[in-house]
Amino acid sequence: MTSTAQVPPPSGRAAQPEHIGHIIFITAAAAMGGFLFGYDSSVINGAVEAIRDRYDIGSAALAQVIAIALIGCAIGAATAGRIADRIGRIRCMQISAGLFTISAVGSALPFDIYDLAFWRVIGGFAIGMASVIGPAYIAEVSPAAYRGRLGSFQQAAIVIGIAISQLVNYGILQLADGDQRGRIAGLEAWQWMLGVMVVPALLYGLLSFAIPESPRFLISVGRVDRAKEVLAEVESEGVDLDARVAEIEHAMHREHKSTFKDLMGSRFGFLPIVWIGIGLSVFQQLVGINVAFYYSATLWQSVGIDPSGSFFYSFTTSIVNIIGTVIAMVLVDRVGRKPLALTGSIGMAVALAFEAWAFSAKLVDGKLPNTEGTVALVAAHVFVLFFALSWGVIVWVFLGEMFPNRIRAAALGVAASAQWIANWAITASFPSLADWNLSGTYVIYACFATLSIPFVVLFVKETKGKTLEEMG
Repeated sequence: MTSTAQVPPPSGRAAQPEHIGHIIFITAAAAMGGFLFGYDSSVINGAVEAIRDRYDIGSAALAQVIAIALIGCAIGAATAGRIADRIGRIRCMQISAGLFTISAVGSALPFDIYDLAFWRVIGGFAIGMASVIGPAYIAEVSPAAYRGRLGSFQQAAIVIGIAISQLVNYGILQLADGDQRGRIAGLEAWQWMLGVMVVPALLYGLLSFAIPESPRFLISVGRVDRAKEVLAEVESEGVDLDARVAEIEHAMHREHKSTFKDLMGSRFGFLPIVWIGIGLSVFQQLVGINVAFYYSATLWQSVGIDPSGSFFYSFTTSIVNIIGTVIAMVLVDRVGRKPLALTGSIGMAVALAFEAWAFSAKLVDGKLPNTEGTVALVAAHVFVLFFALSWGVIVWVFLGEMFPNRIRAAALGVAASAQWIANWAITASFPSLADWNLSGTYVIYACFATLSIPFVVLFVKETKGKTLEEMG
């Protein structure tokens, strides 16, 4: 989830084609962490109803099992930076890959519901690490002329991971004759859904052995000769390696290690700019986007769509998510951040209102009437499209650009923590809210989407075309 800030076109000193191929490989390998981020975050979608049935638990307990991974996410994200600074970016990736593997095996073979929750936390820790280390590593190995485009690999990998998880879930369900608890080779279908993640997790681990350590880390631990070798692999032909090393060392010495204290203002706790960053993070989650990725199969089954159809619609929603993300990546530097954010807010508010209307209809033989059912499906896809082409990408661009240099790192940490907390609140509350009133739940999400419009208009400043030094 990285910024796609505009970069200048490659000049005559840009990396040669053979370098670009190598750099793309390095970037794609690192972005496998993003793929696993997306995959592990959404694969649980296919197992929700089977877990409820297998362990005979209510909506509140089920929600905690689904949402508990976010606790691990927050811890992993908070500690990944320090771990990477101590033992290196590559070792951090390998730890993350190992945790993903362990989580996949444990989640597929749980002894009871508490055991499953534990493995979910382990997977969440891996997600948190991957969400931090991937973008950082890619930024540190990318030539400046290609950094924006290569940085977008992380976000692309996340949405592809979400889509592939839904496709795998759908395929496994077909093998189990449409039964989430149907047996395949001795295990229930939902166990296979959670266990298949072993494959990309192992691939991520293997790829981490094939890519070089970050030059920045190598210089920080005194391995300057090795850093020069890596820089020669990724920089332009004929670049002055001694000058690049000196530039990196100078930048590292000048860096201000921002602390929590730097974020505090005199009247309202945090500085106003920090509150704006928190607001962006929270609104991104309070519109209910993760309901679409964690609970969509359950949602569609609750209004009468058979399991096979519900899994198919979860997959098509993920494809729409990819399309919207590509649109955002194309438009973010052309039309600006605020116009996209406002467009997304309006589109989401309208789509969520239509979903609320559709779900207010009385079920007939356990199903929504044809008109309301069609409206609900279309509106759900429109909602995801408008989110993906706006807030899904724009928030991360804003957070990477809006803070002054002296507080950027600490402010990003606070804003990201607020996002995980809001994510947990939505994820943990949806099953109980849906049991209370599904239509009313979507009215709440529509209200948050509507409130995000004046928030952006009044408080968020456009950052397009401005240098980082101009922010604040």
